[in-house]
Amino acid sequence: MSLFENEGYRWRETYFVLMNLHKRPTAESVEQAIKMLGGRFQIQAIHADDAGLFESLTLYAPGDNAAMDITFLSGEEVVEHSTELAVEIRRTESEDELPDAVERIVECDARFDVYHFEQVDFFAVMDEDEEDELLDPASLLVILESLADLCEGIVIDPQSGSIL
Repeated sequence: MSLFENEGYRWRETYFVLMNLHKRPTAESVEQAIKMLGGRFQIQAIHADDAGLFESLTLYAPGDNAAMDITFLSGEEVVEHSTELAVEIRRTESEDELPDAVERIVECDARFDVYHFEQVDFFAVMDEDEEDELLDPASLLVILESLADLCEGIVIDPQSGSIL
């Protein structure tokens, strides 16, 4: 079950980890990478394709009041979107500030979509004016870094159009 269907969690943001398709990890290697981060994460619903390659998982970080749905995507849609992201980043950054990663972005044909969720109090959901945030982004940043290391990927914040 996706966290989008869970009333105890509210979607906050989405990040991408862009990569080359031939760097796609196995579900087992993703699980091992997360387990090496310590006991702060609870993995549920991990899925692989017939070859054992990673497809998706749901991850909980109770200490940070957070959770993530992580899915794998590849193909023409990713290539087109990667090119658009590279153009946007080039447009917003000065030539001197452009990281080498921008050149790699246009070569990416696969990605992880990391949907970040905040665990919410039922009563806070009922009162949408309540802005008492308990969400700690630390788990998101740790997971993004771990996934990028695993597949030699590039972490992108698509909302701001920036490389992390």
